[in-house]
Amino acid sequence: MENSRTTHWEQVYSEKADTELSWHQEDPIVSLELFDLAGATSQSSVIDVGGGTSCLSTRLMERGLRDVTVLDLSGAALASAQRRLGPIGESINWVVADITSWEPARHYDIWHDRAAFHFLDDADDRAAYVDRLSRGLRPGGHAVIASFATNGPKKCSGLPVMRYDPETLANTLGGAFAPVAFRSHVHFTPWGSAQSFQYGLFQKHR
Repeated sequence: MENSRTTHWEQVYSEKADTELSWHQEDPIVSLELFDLAGATSQSSVIDVGGGTSCLSTRLMERGLRDVTVLDLSGAALASAQRRLGPIGESINWVVADITSWEPARHYDIWHDRAAFHFLDDADDRAAYVDRLSRGLRPGGHAVIASFATNGPKKCSGLPVMRYDPETLANTLGGAFAPVAFRSHVHFTPWGSAQSFQYGLFQKHR
């Protein structure tokens, strides 16, 4: 399963420019709003799971954060993001890994995931993800997780996705993660199609 996922995403990011990707987003405004709500500062440590070529790392560096990790299945995606950032990207920790088998070696203050978790349509993969989230996020830390909403697309990049509302996402993450806030957001693809997203901010309390 991991190899097939890796092959798929390497192909996607090798063949398409950023502006040809349905999830491309110039300004991650909802994520940054929830970062502010979580109390993020320039001293916060952040991991962006499934970050790909996202502009979030750029925005975080502009805000003065320097302890930033971006994890993705696709080495091609991370190489592209690093090239875009230039010298400033050298201070980011780029990790090529499948989140369901990755072994966190440290704790982070904030875990961010925009549209990676919803690709895990297998219960064992979701459990593996939550295990990594539990081990990678410090007690008291925050997780920002965005997925397609229940009225969002059923597929993305040709793959089936899970769709969540606040209750089902909270239940999936489990009792160690207390809901703090939720946001609904309509994302427009580069070609103008509307996609309904749901963002959740959670705090790990043990």
